[in-house]
Amino acid sequence: MVETGKNLDTMIHRLHRLPKILWKGGKVGILEVKLPEPSFKGEVSVEEALSRRKSRRCYRADPLTLREVSQLLWAAQGAVKGGRRTAPSAGATYPMEVYLVVRETGVEDLVPGIYRYNPGPHTLTLVERGDYSEYLYKAALEQKWVLEAPINIVLAAYPPRTVTRYGNRGYRYIYMEAGHISQNIYLQAEALNLATVAVGAFYDDDVRGLLRLPKGYMVLYIHPVGRRCRGD
Repeated sequence: MVETGKNLDTMIHRLHRLPKILWKGGKVGILEVKLPEPSFKGEVSVEEALSRRKSRRCYRADPLTLREVSQLLWAAQGAVKGGRRTAPSAGATYPMEVYLVVRETGVEDLVPGIYRYNPGPHTLTLVERGDYSEYLYKAALEQKWVLEAPINIVLAAYPPRTVTRYGNRGYRYIYMEAGHISQNIYLQAEALNLATVAVGAFYDDDVRGLLRLPKGYMVLYIHPVGRRCRGD
C-alpha cells in the first residue's frame, strides 16, 4: 500500500509538470505545446561557449528536459524585443522555419513526434505524432548520430520571403541566415553542456516529405542534439 501511494504521488507530480496544451482556434487535431520561458542569463559566457564549441556526435540515451528544448529553440529563432529574432535576417524577411523531431522518450513530458516551432508565442505545433527518428536517419544517409540523438532540430526555408525582395541574391542571404542559426544552436548547446553537430548530407525530398513541408520549401540543416557521452 505504501508503494502504491508513492506511485500515485509520482503520477500527480508528473501531471503538474506537463506543459500547458492549447487547442489552436478550437479545432480538434491542431495541438500546440506552450514552452517554458527561455532564460536570458546563463552561467557560461559567450567567450567560453565559443572556446568550447565543437561538433559532437556521441549522445547518451538520457532524455532532454522541455526547458532545455525551449532554450535551444529560442536560441535558434526566438523572438526578442523590437520584433527581431535571435539570428539576423536580411531585411527582416525571416524565411527560416524550425522543426523539431522528437524520438520516443527523447524529451521529458513531451510525446514523440514532428513539431514546428512558433517564435512569437514560443510554442510547438504538432505536425505528426510518433517516433520518426528512423525515417530521418534513413533520409540523412544513415548517419547514426541522427538516429541516436533524442531530438533533431531541422532548419527549413521558404525562399520567396527573401527572394521577392532581393532577387536571386536572396538565396545567398538565406544560406547565410541558416549559418547564423546553426551557430546559435552550437553555442546554446555548449552553454547547456549538451552535444550537437551540423548535418548537411541528406536527401532533400525525403526530409521535406517527412516534415510535411509545402511546395517551395527547402531543407538546409539537421542538428541532432543530446547529452554528451562521458569524456567528450
